[in-house]
Amino acid sequence: MLYEFDQQQVEASRKPLTVEPRHPGEPSDEELMERIQNRDELALEKLMKRYQAMLRSVVGRMISNDQDVTDVVEEVFLGVWNQAAHFDTAKGKAIGWIITMARRRAIDRVRRCQAYDRAEMRFRVSTETGISHFAGDDVEQEAENADTAAMFKKLLASLPEAQCTVVRMAFYRGLSQREIARETGIPLGTIKTRLELGVKKLRAAVSAIGSREEWFVAAA
Repeated sequence: MLYEFDQQQVEASRKPLTVEPRHPGEPSDEELMERIQNRDELALEKLMKRYQAMLRSVVGRMISNDQDVTDVVEEVFLGVWNQAAHFDTAKGKAIGWIITMARRRAIDRVRRCQAYDRAEMRFRVSTETGISHFAGDDVEQEAENADTAAMFKKLLASLPEAQCTVVRMAFYRGLSQREIARETGIPLGTIKTRLELGVKKLRAAVSAIGSREEWFVAAA
């Protein structure tokens, strides 16, 4: 299932595209695909020159980072080369097949970036505070970490409400800064500032408590 904002970007990528007319005598897309199936590298180069700009437009409607757009377009043409055997003229035109591949690659890239952002945020909170992520469905694990959870709850409660909210969303739910901004309607810059301040205060509080044994006393 796509994220809500991903779906909006996908819909934007489906807007009509302008296709440059092919010059008389040039091979059709389907002819080029047949040659690519026979491992003709020159045919792939022709296809790249013909549709590179269009694919950048398709991918660019879903991904804002220019380098990521370039990477995805390169992945698409590599996919065309490696998966050429799967193309069948009876199922549709070559350009439709290629654009579908481009959209899927762009969606995959967006999802990977989201996963990376969430993991980075959780790692940052864990590393800077010394508190490992302990939320989950494993009851036994939850019991083993009850003292740490209680301590972290106390530390969070000591933060200003605004900072506490964003740290909870990042740590417990694993949301990235952008996802928190979208969900709360708060500007991304404000979210970043609140997280930085919250994490710094948590780190200072953990350092002040000291050893794990002292944690247990503080949590009691």
